Amino acid sequence: MHGKTCVITGANTGIGKAAAEQLAALGAHVVMVCRNRERGERARTDISAAAQEGGRDGSTELLIADLSSQSDVRAVAHDILVAHPKIDVLVNNAGLALARRELTVDGIERTFAVNYLAYFMLANLLLPALRAAGRARIINVASGAHASGRFDLDNLQGERQYRNYSMYAASKLQDVMFTYALARRLAGSGVTVNTLHPGVVATEIWRQVPVLRTLSRWFMLSPEKGARTTVYLAASPDVDGVTGEYFDKCQPARTTRISRDTALQEQLWSVSVALTGTGAEL
Repeated sequence: MHGKTCVITGANTGIGKAAAEQLAALGAHVVMVCRNRERGERARTDISAAAQEGGRDGSTELLIADLSSQSDVRAVAHDILVAHPKIDVLVNNAGLALARRELTVDGIERTFAVNYLAYFMLANLLLPALRAAGRARIINVASGAHASGRFDLDNLQGERQYRNYSMYAASKLQDVMFTYALARRLAGSGVTVNTLHPGVVATEIWRQVPVLRTLSRWFMLSPEKGARTTVYLAASPDVDGVTGEYFDKCQPARTTRISRDTALQEQLWSVSVALTGTGAEL
């Protein structure tokens, strides 16, 4: 990964931090997109120290953005494009699970905004730099939870009924659907798009869901183990040219019938374009 630029969202904790550390250890320059500057700086210090201790020349930089805000997403994408005309890897990783329904500054349900729409926007906004790299990779961190997700346009943002895990599962289903739709659009471009289940990982994403927060102490994977498939998709030559796939434990796996429904994928794409103003050109 020497000389390659990797952008990772949610890189200050959990899977994102572990993936950033592992990619920096492989020699990559990692652009960390984090919401909180203080926590981001601490994570950056940890990652840089680990890379130096390992004798690697990987490096990091920190950019701050609240990915629930579309203006922040656009601003950070602009800053990345200015600093990095070529991007080799984009890892859409940031996510959350909320106990109660919340709206963003844009009036959009927050889980939907962060877990899915931010993925959609960043992939589309950073596409010029990804294309410029010649061969680049987009990785959308989804979850096995997508299997219980529903695609309901009348309740896409929990307008009629909000259940925290159901909203989380739906957002992960949307990530998988988006991956397939984007891979189809970018076929033959040199930019590959894949998604994955990292395993059930003990991260701070569960802090607002008490039952899952408790279970995470005993039954879930460490972030380091949870990052393995992400790093594999970002760095392994084994997946060079592979696109439009869902991976579990570094192996292709099959997703639900709903996730593979092309007509539903296109409905989701159209809604996403209308809500974000991006992606219409693809």
